[in-house]
Amino acid sequence: MDTIGDFLTRVRNAGAARHEKLDIPASNVRVGIAKILLDNGYIRSFKVVRDDKQGVMRVYLKYNEKGKPIITSIDRVSRPGRRVYVKSADISQVRDGFGISIISTNRGVVDGDTAKKENLGGEILCNVW
Repeated sequence: MDTIGDFLTRVRNAGAARHEKLDIPASNVRVGIAKILLDNGYIRSFKVVRDDKQGVMRVYLKYNEKGKPIITSIDRVSRPGRRVYVKSADISQVRDGFGISIISTNRGVVDGDTAKKENLGGEILCNVW
């Protein structure tokens, strides 16, 4: 099962349904993606509640003053059936700088700009705008 794809689909669907928050099972990669979305202003906040199992992550979505979700599109790039890797020099801008790409590197999950600055390549997880 594609856990990252599941996370992205839940965020996409919750935004389309205008939900204030959503609960999903937590993992380190999902927390990393949520931190990047928070740092770039795509979500209001998130928190992780640990339990005896893997924990639950609650993500609070962000909307503009007209009630439209801030996340217009969140697309999975690298899938379990087709992995997409990129060198730091080949990281392209998403929507001419209006979006971000989220990349899994050997130093953790970072956005495309940080990976380019720190000369890190890795697997492109998704593009957000």
